Amino acid sequence: MKPTLNLLSALFLASFLPLTAAELKLASVLADHMVLQRDKPVAVWGWADPGESVTVCFAGQSKSAIAAADGKWSLKLAAIAASTEPRVLHATGKDGRKVEVKDVLVGEVWLGSGQSNMAMTVAGCYHFDAEKAAAKYPLIRHYRESSGPSEKPQAEGKGAWQLCTQENVGGFSAALYFFGREIHKEVGVPVGLINTSVGGTPIESWVAAEVQSSDPETKANYDTRLDTFLKFDPAQAPVLHQKQLAIWKAASEKAKANGTPFVVPAPKDPLAMWKLKGGPSGLFNGKVVNLVPYTLRGMLWYQGEGNAGNPGLYHKQLTQLVTSWRTLWQDEVPFAWVQLPNFTSPGEGWPRVRESMLKTLALPKTGMAITIDLGDAKDIHPKNKQDVGKRLSFWALGTVYGKNVPAISGPLPTGSTINGSAITVSFKHTNGGLKSITGGPLTGFQIAGADQQWKPAEAKIVGETVVISSAEVAQPVAVRYAWKDWPDYSLANGAGLPASPFRTDDWPVPVVKK
Repeated sequence: MKPTLNLLSALFLASFLPLTAAELKLASVLADHMVLQRDKPVAVWGWADPGESVTVCFAGQSKSAIAAADGKWSLKLAAIAASTEPRVLHATGKDGRKVEVKDVLVGEVWLGSGQSNMAMTVAGCYHFDAEKAAAKYPLIRHYRESSGPSEKPQAEGKGAWQLCTQENVGGFSAALYFFGREIHKEVGVPVGLINTSVGGTPIESWVAAEVQSSDPETKANYDTRLDTFLKFDPAQAPVLHQKQLAIWKAASEKAKANGTPFVVPAPKDPLAMWKLKGGPSGLFNGKVVNLVPYTLRGMLWYQGEGNAGNPGLYHKQLTQLVTSWRTLWQDEVPFAWVQLPNFTSPGEGWPRVRESMLKTLALPKTGMAITIDLGDAKDIHPKNKQDVGKRLSFWALGTVYGKNVPAISGPLPTGSTINGSAITVSFKHTNGGLKSITGGPLTGFQIAGADQQWKPAEAKIVGETVVISSAEVAQPVAVRYAWKDWPDYSLANGAGLPASPFRTDDWPVPVVKK
């Protein structure tokens, strides 16, 4: 797969839309207040007149490059140690042309992407007043990529760096900020957070067309998405929206009459969403490509809600995203994501997306924050992003920075064996031993025989394993744990982090006994 991706990477770079070089210019992300990645060669790039020599000076270094026929130039500064000293980066071209980037720090840089739970700001989280009062971290900087979608890869984007102050922090990505705050506190260097995210978007929006077309299954899905996008008629959007609202209102009233919860959000204006998301690959083209090759320590991903309606492809899609982004940056950076939390969304969509995220941990240098206990039954945007950020930071601090942390993850299943009438599941990341979250009996486990009829099960901790059985299933073949949208969960490790939901079967849908 790697040679194909290398070829695709070359195609991406060759397809960037060139800029007209009327002035000496740096990429938009190379701007005042930025944080450069420490201890790695630092990419600097921009545009000038074709053939123009550009010299970049920073931290005692001076490197030069020649602008290509399309005006683009790029170079790499040698690795720089972390520094809290505000310095100026200079780029100088012909005839005395010069660009200055002021207040540049050197530390750790992380990129965050996804849909609304990554885009969700600190102002929307729990205890905002207290968080705002405590937000005195000028060495933490946040860059919000504000470009829109595009049909073709865009060389340049839009955005600005902001210092973490009481006035600014409310607009920061909450998941990124709370993650970055922990990194800053524990590692003790400046932290740069690059936020490129859009609410309501499926993963298809964030993966290159060439990558999605490289696999028959994802190609078929991509083609369907593209066809739907191209056939969308903006003039009919108001009528469509009224129909969607009417259906939603009827469902809401029916649920209310039956006394049942109704947590489905009102449908958004389809025209606004059409413009916001663009077609498949639209946000990759408009909000990711322009950030390459900014030097990073790692990447974080918080998305999946938008694919719960078609979860069967998500493992393959997430694998494509991680692998292709690493290829695009030409750097196998550490990459972690947030597993979907508990939420009321009937069906198997959410459990199967969680399972896909668990499976994708097979990729090297990956991690996952398990959040099955941090959701909100009635709100798809849970407000406790503090613990989301902290759990992501445990993974990063423990694996990327070599720090001593309580645990890098909650318990993850590593295998299962059938022993007569019981199934034993083994775990890693037990960190001081498996335990019940409540201190009482384990709950949330189900067991089934060959008839695929799930029965509630008893579960007992034995060392780093859990033994599951049921008097109703004499010959079990499979186990599931926390396999619901809003599941019963009970298993944690010694650090108190919850175990990931999982199943040992591969049955596509439950068999309903008639």
